[in-house]
Amino acid sequence: MSKFSVLILGSASATPTVNRNPTAQLININHHYFLVDCGEGTQLQLRKYNINFNRIHHIFISHLHGDHYLGLMGLLQTMHLLGREKELFVYGPEDLKTILDTHFKYSKSFLKYPLQFKAVDMEQSSTIFENDKLTVNTVVLKHKIPCTGFVFREKPKTRRINPKAIEKYKVPKYAINKLKSGTDFESPEGEIIKNNLLTHDSLPSYSYAFCSDTAYFEEILPEINNVSLLYHEATFLEKDKKLAKKTLHSTAKDAATIAQQAKANKLIIGHFSNRYTQLTDLLEEAKNVFENTELALEGKEFNIAESQ
Repeated sequence: MSKFSVLILGSASATPTVNRNPTAQLININHHYFLVDCGEGTQLQLRKYNINFNRIHHIFISHLHGDHYLGLMGLLQTMHLLGREKELFVYGPEDLKTILDTHFKYSKSFLKYPLQFKAVDMEQSSTIFENDKLTVNTVVLKHKIPCTGFVFREKPKTRRINPKAIEKYKVPKYAINKLKSGTDFESPEGEIIKNNLLTHDSLPSYSYAFCSDTAYFEEILPEINNVSLLYHEATFLEKDKKLAKKTLHSTAKDAATIAQQAKANKLIIGHFSNRYTQLTDLLEEAKNVFENTELALEGKEFNIAESQ
């Protein structure tokens, strides 16, 4: 059975507290792990939730405010100390490469494993990762410094083979892949067997949009349209709207409005200001606009298939 889930590792803004860690999320797509942002303390959170560091092969950093990347150097070093050998890809602003190089230079340290850095275009959306099942695109956000979100989209899935029908019509193994792509089967006698008699409909493809630090910004809508699950920052309540505008952050109402306009199936909000000790007001404000909203609480895993 396919899996597409998001584990919240951190959901605080600016600084860590005893109750909340800075932003970090682990995306699990069919047991392939993608780490999105890496705030201070992320590796402790990974340990807390029993995540094998060696199964993380791609790390995406949205921007260079410390609460989104200061855990990266420690995580890279720990992977080295744990004997990692597999290649690791890091995607982020070009200046992050300079920061990493400076760290390794002045700490006189190195990594046993290959580290591949992929600079992200911070001015226009682009595809930064693709394989046969998935694409990851950037979405340009509106913040004090260049910042991007990331959109994970599964590619259309193949049709599912009906074993009983395959046996009934004596379909040879060499024809299976063509059946999965939707092709009818022609028997050696020339009989055409319709594909829908031999297969089941394909499973739905899912998508996840991570919108890190940003002011209310409708320009992102084409990039996140119809996503299965949307994470959108909600640093402030509407009563603190002036502060949100000043800092180029969003309110819970802003996040919900974006979710509504994007026709997302489900919204999760995070990046909560530490001024709010209780988060129920943020949730209520969002749900008044977009009912299917939840808080990005640490340790919560969102199964995207369940959000449909």
